[in-house]
Amino acid sequence: MSDDTKKPVTFGRRGLLKGLGAAATAAAFPTLWLPRNAYAATPASGTVEHLIYLRLGGGFRFTTAFNGDVADEFNPFGRSTARAPGTEWGVGALLDRASWLEGTAGAPLVDLGMKPVSAFSNEICVLPCVDHEPFSARADGNHGTALERFLTGYVGGTTSFLTYLNYGLREKVAMAAAQGRTILPAFSLGEAGMALGAGNYAGYRPPVLDGSGFERFAFDPDSSLPDWAASIATNLDTRFRNKLHEGVRSSVEAYQGSREATRAYGRIFRDPILRVQATSTELVDGISNKDLVTMFGDDSTGHEMVLALRLFHFGSPAVFLNQGFYDYHSKENDSLPDEIEKANRLISGLRTALKKMQHPTGGTYWDKTLVVLGSEMGRTTNGSKFNSAGGSDHSSDLPTRWMSMPMMGGVIDAAGKGGKRLGETRASDLKALGSVYTYRSVLKTMMDLLGADLSTVFPADNPIQDLFV
Repeated sequence: MSDDTKKPVTFGRRGLLKGLGAAATAAAFPTLWLPRNAYAATPASGTVEHLIYLRLGGGFRFTTAFNGDVADEFNPFGRSTARAPGTEWGVGALLDRASWLEGTAGAPLVDLGMKPVSAFSNEICVLPCVDHEPFSARADGNHGTALERFLTGYVGGTTSFLTYLNYGLREKVAMAAAQGRTILPAFSLGEAGMALGAGNYAGYRPPVLDGSGFERFAFDPDSSLPDWAASIATNLDTRFRNKLHEGVRSSVEAYQGSREATRAYGRIFRDPILRVQATSTELVDGISNKDLVTMFGDDSTGHEMVLALRLFHFGSPAVFLNQGFYDYHSKENDSLPDEIEKANRLISGLRTALKKMQHPTGGTYWDKTLVVLGSEMGRTTNGSKFNSAGGSDHSSDLPTRWMSMPMMGGVIDAAGKGGKRLGETRASDLKALGSVYTYRSVLKTMMDLLGADLSTVFPADNPIQDLFV
């Protein structure tokens, strides 16, 4: 490993080196990360009810936005001069962009309280050095394997993050069902790779919704049956179960239970508030679908964000969605500002909507929701502001390696981490000067804050305690 790629690694509580072999390895390398069982919860474990996990698709040049106080070769668009007071992290000038607030068209958004992202940068915490893999001597600049890490935690991972989450919340869901309440699972909006899982996890894969509404669920098959026919069907199921030996009833009961859950889900999916393209003016949780569409935009991504918030109304713990495509090997100098401006609108809209929306359990959705942005890799230009085509690439270097992931929400406010930077990079070459975290530690932190069981997930990675100390 060269001096330019070698980095200090500080991951929470590190395991001690054991044995002569480990001692010999330690003598060869100044810093060494070793796996160990890591279950420690954060002080905020279980304090979050909902998660918005937004992927900036294709590999995002984080240094242009969320780690902008670096050399011009990493951030050719400059630094914000309008960052909110008390902000430690490097706010890129691209986060100032908010043309959607301008003129007659922007007046309704201003009236709703939306602002440029840089104006509330002191409510956002940024982790400048989220790493692909601490064992690797270089970044993973491959689209396929980097995305696998982002979705599952590993190259070739067979279980996706949302599957782990649904599995980890199984006891909470079962408890609600015992009380006669149906809680929706986590949803992936359009990303099938976030719905992997086999074996014990197979039954906990999240639904993948292609589109931004539930219009196809308008028909209620149960309501079409007369009472006598419904009674016959129920009695037939009961007699079939009772005829079976007790040792084989469990599988039939599981099937019957899943069928009843499907009916319950169907009743939720037919609820009018999930018709997000209808722009209803009815207030639900203190805000209308019309106002939400006004905030997020009347396009597919805007509708998906509205749908995510409405799924939360029915207990869904998390929604994952993609935004944009930032793989600008050419014309990044022209295209990135407009594309990130669309992301800015979503971020600003989320902040505004979550603070307005009243949660069914009390307080606002902002108090109970965590918003996290990420991507499968960063981007590099190998020493220039842009490559020869006016774009950026991805390879094995530090700009590709570091994902500067932002987080916001009530739990960040409560921890006093709004505007804070957890870790640091040297401006001249992006060498890590502080804490480095793995994708898996970020995923595990999100699970912990949602109160999920962590005992079977990423045993070598701790939740990020630095967020709360």
